[in-house]
Amino acid sequence: MESKRWHWAWAAAPLTLALLAATGCTSAPDAPAKAAGTPSKSGASATPVARVCAKPAAGPAKAPAGAVTVDPAVVGDLAAKTKSSPPHTTFWLRPGKHRLDPDRYAQVVPKKGDRYLGAPGAVLDGRKKNQYAFGGTARNVTIRHLTVQGFVAPQNEGVVNHDSADGWVIEHATIQHNSGAGLMAGARQRVRANCLRDNGQYGMNAYKSGGRISDLVVEGNEITGNNTGDWERRRKGCGCTGGIKFWAVNGADVRGNWVHDNRGTGLWADTNNNDFRIENNVLEANDGAALIYETSYNAVIRNNTIRRNNWVEGRRAADRGDSFPFATVYLSESGGEPRIRARTDKIEIYRNVLENNWSGITLWENADRFCNSPANTSSGDCTLLVRDTDRCAKPAITTAPLYADCRWKTQRVDIHGNRFVLDKSVVECTVKCDRMAVLANYGTYPDWSPYQGEGVAEAITRKQHNRWHDNVYLGPWKFVAHDPSRILDSGQWQATPYQQDAGSTFSPRDGG
Repeated sequence: MESKRWHWAWAAAPLTLALLAATGCTSAPDAPAKAAGTPSKSGASATPVARVCAKPAAGPAKAPAGAVTVDPAVVGDLAAKTKSSPPHTTFWLRPGKHRLDPDRYAQVVPKKGDRYLGAPGAVLDGRKKNQYAFGGTARNVTIRHLTVQGFVAPQNEGVVNHDSADGWVIEHATIQHNSGAGLMAGARQRVRANCLRDNGQYGMNAYKSGGRISDLVVEGNEITGNNTGDWERRRKGCGCTGGIKFWAVNGADVRGNWVHDNRGTGLWADTNNNDFRIENNVLEANDGAALIYETSYNAVIRNNTIRRNNWVEGRRAADRGDSFPFATVYLSESGGEPRIRARTDKIEIYRNVLENNWSGITLWENADRFCNSPANTSSGDCTLLVRDTDRCAKPAITTAPLYADCRWKTQRVDIHGNRFVLDKSVVECTVKCDRMAVLANYGTYPDWSPYQGEGVAEAITRKQHNRWHDNVYLGPWKFVAHDPSRILDSGQWQATPYQQDAGSTFSPRDGG
């Protein structure tokens, strides 16, 4: 988690009339919302909205052939029948509230290939007593059409798939009103058409203790109202919140989701993630950034509708006089790296519509942040390019010829074909909500760092192949380059030495 961070507060913006009028959908996304209705001049396509929470898909009204029926009137029936049944059993939960044993650690521990199907109205309720709903290490477990609520997982732990087992499929479920994370993730996990709502810390925490997660699909979900516990305020910028948090995930497709009204960041990929495709999502009205991609590599971010994000955190920063360009899409020490295998060798951001957010896209690199630096807030982690982390420590790093691999670099970022719209009367700002940025601080810490001075700022701005081009700007945009003090107009941004946004169009009075 990057050290320059801010605190969250709850003030979710109202949804558009088009979204309020939605009648809901099941597994497939609904019709496009009004603001995403037609292709823009930049080529951004309409983006559908996955309205899942209002009307989740109904499960089977009768037990499938061969299924074990679970009775809500019998406390602990689900856990007991799971324990007594062989692997690959299908369980059908009758309508009603299902309860576990009152012991706080009571949970369902599936066996390999078990399937859990909820009838219409089936709810597994932790009653604010049980910590976990489904745990254990069994692979290839399926949970469908079930509401899971009222569990009290501790901070950074999750309720469903608590132990991050591999190969789970969670579909058409409602996971709501839990503490911690509603859902954890394992390798080859499929999370589709779920409502992840009003959980205390995360909707989903894609983190696996002691290992990486690969081949994760998050598709067609509604992710809303998470971080009800307001953890950033409680833990003073812990970097431990979001609609979804990804940590060390290698290969993820995040598509067709509606991520809205979360207290803090919508989607946050933090530390050694790689090979992401984030596409066809609607990210809106999140208190903080729509998307943070931090100390990570190689991603495609395309065809997303991103609107009315970052108002709460942007205003708070402006009110306290912070000059940092807090962005709605924030790339922090993240870039393309051809030496790390992925479907792309850069970060490409294209065909997105960003409308009436607090600021646009910021590319940032903390000159003091590298592995084994005291300023590395992802403590204990090094880049994916360094196996022997000792060579990134004092005194080796001051003499090693390859010490550049010891830092995460914001490089090879290609931003094109996007539509950036800003109407300051809508966002209700007068300053600091109108910026694109590519910048770094001047290295000062620690005293043995090889990155002291303005070298990193020069590199991110002019040498690391970070490029805006062929975009459409509507509204009074400004640009920050090199460091926070250099605020440019579009002409200066396009001119030498920055030479950004070739082929782009600027209409400073058309943002409304």
